[in-house]
Amino acid sequence: MVLNDVNKLVHDLEKTELESTTGTVSSQVYCQLLAVYLYQNDLCNAKFLWKRIPDSVKNSCQELSQIWNAGQKMWQRDWPAVHTALNLEWSEYVRHIMQALKESVRERAMSLVSEAYSSVDISVLAGMTGQSLDEAKQSVLERDWSLDETTVKPCKMTKEQATPSPATLTEDQLYKLTQFVSFLEN
Repeated sequence: MVLNDVNKLVHDLEKTELESTTGTVSSQVYCQLLAVYLYQNDLCNAKFLWKRIPDSVKNSCQELSQIWNAGQKMWQRDWPAVHTALNLEWSEYVRHIMQALKESVRERAMSLVSEAYSSVDISVLAGMTGQSLDEAKQSVLERDWSLDETTVKPCKMTKEQATPSPATLTEDQLYKLTQFVSFLEN
């Protein structure tokens, strides 16, 4: 699943947070924004968001903590734990984002394997991608990688297959961040 206009979604959620008259927003907005940052692999913004969410909101919303748990595992690059953290029943307002995140993490892991390994054990690949052994074997076959009894020999991905790297901060984003920090200092 691919989110249609993720940049617009981030912009709208950030705007909602910045324009809040009370300084906080609903846990639903925080959940969505945190999930989208993780989907974009923007772990720094996810961490800063987590730090500025009021404790009262964190304590009242278990799903927010579950999303952040996945983010922490991503930060630590503990891929099997990331997939475990993502394999939950999510509420309706973050389900599509978390499903897209799960697929994105799996594709990034496959891309990493294709770039970094000349051969890898199928059980290691399954752990990195959060798949069962049969699902991992199917993924290997779909990519035309060679598979012996337990050893996978990946092929380098073409540029069309590779997951694009996240964009760097734009001047507009830096301006917004500066405005937000200035607001917080007042």
